[in-house]
Amino acid sequence: MHRKAFLRNTGLTIAGLALFNKQMAAAFFNQPAWKIKMLTDDIGIFTERGGTIAFYISKKGMVVVDAQFPEQSQHLIDELKKKSEKPFKLLINTHHHGDHTAGNISFKGLVPHVLAHANSLVNQKAVAEKSKTEDKQLYPDQTYTDTRTEKIGKEKIKLHYFGAGHTNGDSLVHFQHANIVHMGDLVFNRRHPFVDKSAGAHMGNWIKVLDKAVTTFDTKTQFICGHSGDGYDVVANADDLKAFGDYLGKVLQFVEGEIKAGKTKEDIIKAKAIPGTDQWKGDGINRPLEAAYTELTQ
Repeated sequence: MHRKAFLRNTGLTIAGLALFNKQMAAAFFNQPAWKIKMLTDDIGIFTERGGTIAFYISKKGMVVVDAQFPEQSQHLIDELKKKSEKPFKLLINTHHHGDHTAGNISFKGLVPHVLAHANSLVNQKAVAEKSKTEDKQLYPDQTYTDTRTEKIGKEKIKLHYFGAGHTNGDSLVHFQHANIVHMGDLVFNRRHPFVDKSAGAHMGNWIKVLDKAVTTFDTKTQFICGHSGDGYDVVANADDLKAFGDYLGKVLQFVEGEIKAGKTKEDIIKAKAIPGTDQWKGDGINRPLEAAYTELTQ
């Protein structure tokens, strides 16, 4: 090949690759940070930053369960408005934590009611007052204590409270027609959980809550988890609930054994693994260890 032709062809190739890489980079950065996955024709989940959101689109209006943070909830609202012209009918909070309720404020003026367990409202107000963020909250205006059922479109949405677990105000939200339950943070699928002792969390009772969920619903029920570990889905089944309950039991068993062996709390929370829980890896192991220590010693 002549030198001039070689240089010309090489230049064209480099220019083409540069353009291709630029287009690829643009396409990558233009991809939304959030993901929407439909579980049925009218019920889906939204994931971006914070606890998993569920939504239901019906001919009578839309229902949303949890709200992540303001930016993320606005992304959800924008996407749902593309899917339906129907109004928002109800926002449900599974519990009070900010990664599930801070985005409530985006629904102000859009949704007529926000629903949660009575303890969840108390906790949300307490946290907001302590952090002086009352002006950034949209509090639940409707609460319940044991069960509550809402009929919207073809769905009966039944909220259950089975007692203290992740907090003292965790709701299980059952879309009965679709047989889908949003568990909130009552399930961390293969991820070390946050145990909010300041809001009445109780690991021993948490196991009972999960057992009751398994017996209340059935083997075909799809369970939406608040969070999951790397490589695991936020959509789980009854076996995953049993596995998480077994994990909590092993945490308590391990910490009790360490206490009997004379270990201090500082020693216990340095543990890198909990026997029999190989699938739970990564950061945050100190959180359940410290919570278990507090529960067993107080």
